[in-house]
This record gives sequence, C-alpha cells and structure tokens, in this order.
Amino acid sequence: MIDNDKPDTADEAVAEELKGVPEEFLSDGDDADEDEEVSVEDALAELRSDLEKANQDVLYAKAEAQNVRRRAEKDISDARAYATTGFARDILSVADNLGRAMDALPKETREDEKLKGFVAGLEATQRELEKVFGQNGITRIASMGLPLDPNQHQAMMEIPSDEHEPGTIVQEMQSGYMIKDRLLRPAMVGVAKKPD
Repeated sequence: MIDNDKPDTADEAVAEELKGVPEEFLSDGDDADEDEEVSVEDALAELRSDLEKANQDVLYAKAEAQNVRRRAEKDISDARAYATTGFARDILSVADNLGRAMDALPKETREDEKLKGFVAGLEATQRELEKVFGQNGITRIASMGLPLDPNQHQAMMEIPSDEHEPGTIVQEMQSGYMIKDRLLRPAMVGVAKKPD
C-alpha cells in the first residue's frame, strides 16, 4: 500500500520538515556564507596590518639598538683616546716652565764647563717630555707667521705692524697644544694690525 502522506521529492520533504520553524531562522544560507567570508577577509586584512606594524616596530627597535651600540663604542673609544686630557693639561705648565728655564739660560752659562752637565740634563728632560707628548698624541699648535685661527689661537693683543698682514700672528706668549684632533689649550698670541 502506498503512503500518500509522504512527499514525492526531497525538496518537498525538506519543506515538510521546516513547517512550524520561525521565518527569521529560514533566511537564505548564502548571505551567512558571504558575511562569514567578508568577516574572515576583514580579520585577515587586520592581521596583516598588525603584522606589518609589528615588523616596523622590530626594525625600529633593531635600528635603535644598533645606534645605542655605536654611541657606546664611540664613547668608549673617546674615553680611551682622551683619558689623559686632564693630566696632559696639567703637565703643560711643567713644559712651559722648562721651556722658560731653557730660554732664560744665557749663552755663557750654556758654555760654562761647570754647568754643561746641568744644561745637558735640562735639554734631555725637554726632549723626553716632547717625546712623551708625541707618544700620547699631544702636538704643539703652529702659530708664528700664520693667520689667526680662533679654533686654535687666542688673541691677547694687537701689535701695529707694517711688515705683516693684519690678522697675522707676530708674537706667541704661550704655546697651544692639541690632543689628537681636540684642542687641549689654545695658543695665546699677539696679532698684527695696521698702524694708526
């Protein structure tokens, strides 16, 4: 015997099953799939954006770490190169006084047989001091006959002169020194000017 209550097709069977189900639950399933695809694409785009931002942050952090390392290496290098600056500045007065003593010795004293040993000792001390300066990168600044360089010379007075161009150094009152490429002490000089 044939059951007439059974639907003839599968669609009719599904329709029969869905009788009594509220309408909001029966909306087209394709819209839900599209919403799900759109939200997945949005989430994927957001994740890509977050990843790109994180990559940029990592690059900035690496660059900053490299800059900090370079600055630290430079600071260490400078500390090694210029560690003796304070001591060198203090010892310059000893060199100045030794130079003044040598300049003050009269010719007769230098030739006196009794004082030759003393003079030779002073000269040897001066040579040794200059050698030590050279070994530590301390060099004397050239001044006489050169134009005034405010980075290395300190003008103490102007001297009227017809023989020299204005601004030319014609007198050195105190020697100046550099330590490597830094100024240790400026040379104190007198500079030519046009006579009045």
